[in-house]
Amino acid sequence: MAQRTSRASVGGDEDILSFPSPLAPDKGATALDLVYQAADVFRGMEKHARDTEARAQSLCTSALERLRLAEMRAEAAERAQRELIVTAERKLQHACRALEQAQSFIEAQEDKLTAVELRAEVAEAEARQAKEVLALVEEAIRKRLLCANPDADGRLTAVA
Repeated sequence: MAQRTSRASVGGDEDILSFPSPLAPDKGATALDLVYQAADVFRGMEKHARDTEARAQSLCTSALERLRLAEMRAEAAERAQRELIVTAERKLQHACRALEQAQSFIEAQEDKLTAVELRAEVAEAEARQAKEVLALVEEAIRKRLLCANPDADGRLTAVA
């Protein structure tokens, strides 16, 4: 174990081995010291590999969690999009029905207006006809009943 303290040290970040100068006459002790140094190097490499593996595992776990969250957000966005589409389609159908009802109402009002205009034309024609008949009746009354002659200003004067 005393030999162990004289073994080579491994630099932390440099990964460089520093070997002591070969002053020891005992080759067995030197070989044993080299074995200890190699074991230390291997332990350092194993520790570094475990640390790297742990970091990689942590990164994978984190990436998986972010992927799950992203998938959940994507699914939520798809659901929201489907709901918006359904709502928009429903509103569009409602608007179409309202438009159809409005068009039907307008057509019905146009039909009523046409009927009223026709009745008004008929009434005007009947009124003209009634005026003509009234004028004929008035003329007949003047000529036959009153035996009067209209004077210059268009008034009737009775004959005595």
